[in-house]
Amino acid sequence: MANAIETRGLDVGYGGRQAAVKVLSGLDLNVEAGSFLSILGPSGCGKSTLLRVVADLLDPLGGTISVLGDTPHAVRSRRDVGFVFQDSTLLPWRTVRDNVRLPLGVGQVSLTRSIEDRSDELLELMGLAGFGERLPHQLSGGQRQRVAIARALLGQPKLLLMDEPFGALDEITRDRLNDELLTLWRRTGTTILFVTHSIAEAAYLGERVIVLAANPGRLAKDIDMRPFKQDGNRCSREDPAIVAAMAELRTALERAS
Repeated sequence: MANAIETRGLDVGYGGRQAAVKVLSGLDLNVEAGSFLSILGPSGCGKSTLLRVVADLLDPLGGTISVLGDTPHAVRSRRDVGFVFQDSTLLPWRTVRDNVRLPLGVGQVSLTRSIEDRSDELLELMGLAGFGERLPHQLSGGQRQRVAIARALLGQPKLLLMDEPFGALDEITRDRLNDELLTLWRRTGTTILFVTHSIAEAAYLGERVIVLAANPGRLAKDIDMRPFKQDGNRCSREDPAIVAAMAELRTALERAS
């Protein structure tokens, strides 16, 4: 299977090349196309920074990165990358449907491919059929995150970056959205990079889980979760194999802190 992301000796930091503070150092990483990668690590290890480099929101200091076989800038210009943040970042004065449609009115001059208005289709996909005319304040936290995911999917991205999208939600809502996200992933075949602080969430969602160590950020652990799961990345949260993998991830995370 081809790789959606390849990094070699990737260095990332802030403050310019001459006086940079490295957040990520010497990162070698391959992410298969169509896969689901969970990313764990202590605060400051570079989890969100890695997503920002992939999304062309931050330039690397050194090393190389390939995204979908091209540069991050080229991929962003084609709108082949979608980004979902912890905060849904919906515009409060726009309806749900208009929030999903927001990418249609942004950066039209630089678009290299057309984007169809699939807002109603995506709202139905996210379980929000009939919510199109509501305003964000009329939705629950979980519903607002569904809208944010629908907006990120409007351009049919080949790569979806998710930075702690369910971190502020209660456990029941979070578990429900985890299941909905897996269903969405299986239907679309989109490559997903999912940053989380939850070991249970990382293990349940990811076909593969990596742990980044801090100071500077580097790869500390890489676990293939597929042997513990059924076809379609299905598993039980109480499965002994998953619980054992979570214990291994916890140990790696403690050592990485």
